[in-house]
Amino acid sequence: MKEIKTEDAVGMVLCHDLTQIIKDEYKGSRFKKGHVVKEEDIPVLLSMGKEHLYVWENDEDLLHENDAAKILAEISMGENTTTNGKIAEGKITITSKIDGLLKIDANLLERLNDVEMVMIATKRNNIAVKKYSPLASMRVIPLVVKKELMKKCQNIAGNNKILSIKPFIGGDAIMIATGEEIKKGRIEDTFSPVLTQKVKDYNYDIKKVIYPGDDVEIITRQINEAIENGAKAVFCSGGMSVDPDDNTPLAIRNASDEVITYGAPVLPGAMFMLAYKNNVPIIGLPGCVMYAKKTVFDLLIPRISAGEKLCKKDIVKLGMGGLL
Repeated sequence: MKEIKTEDAVGMVLCHDLTQIIKDEYKGSRFKKGHVVKEEDIPVLLSMGKEHLYVWENDEDLLHENDAAKILAEISMGENTTTNGKIAEGKITITSKIDGLLKIDANLLERLNDVEMVMIATKRNNIAVKKYSPLASMRVIPLVVKKELMKKCQNIAGNNKILSIKPFIGGDAIMIATGEEIKKGRIEDTFSPVLTQKVKDYNYDIKKVIYPGDDVEIITRQINEAIENGAKAVFCSGGMSVDPDDNTPLAIRNASDEVITYGAPVLPGAMFMLAYKNNVPIIGLPGCVMYAKKTVFDLLIPRISAGEKLCKKDIVKLGMGGLL
């Protein structure tokens, strides 16, 4: 690049996009990289505050911001991610090819952002994303960088990628809605319709809703039978608090091989329970899942559906940001 007075730039080639901002009307690239400056462009450029311009002067040791952004994108894009290749103002955006669970190599992301003049901004790790959703944007800070800087980034990454998407596996599921009041028809079951709709987004299909009442042995037997008959998940609602007659946690404990947690540092959703039998998740759902817009269930179901077996530490980490 070389700097030149705007009035003297006619015939020169711009080496970067120039953004124009008109309050409440427009913000975007007014002149694109590669544009050959014309006489009629001069007043517009001056009105944009461009007293000087940077025009292209070839240097084999340097990379333009657009070319640097492409390298960062290549480092970032893992399984089921893509980019349309469009670069605006030196920035490129990566999107998802599928509905699924976003996985981020946080350590690699941090190491690359620690490289001077490099920035990569992503969505949060372990969230559900839709097909075509933006996952990350990246660029270098200056208009040009040395090629050796981008080589450093490539060496840090090696064969690793920052972003990937796990597909939702889901599968056939059973819901067990406990409570004598529901079994005997004293009140309507309003939980299962809500849950059935929610889990569809994660490829779960609730094939059957069972109403066992409050008997621990019956609830335990129904959980076991559901798993023996091929259910990929068992969702249990009702009786999840600490009242003496709330028996669902005990039934889940009796049916499982491993209890991950009864309780989570999340509000709404503190009474959440997660256990496994034969690696099939058994999920105890607090009442808030029925009526609250976002609960502990919404934080964890994307990971469960993507086939990740969670541990206690995964639950403990939810405390930061757990006040939903």
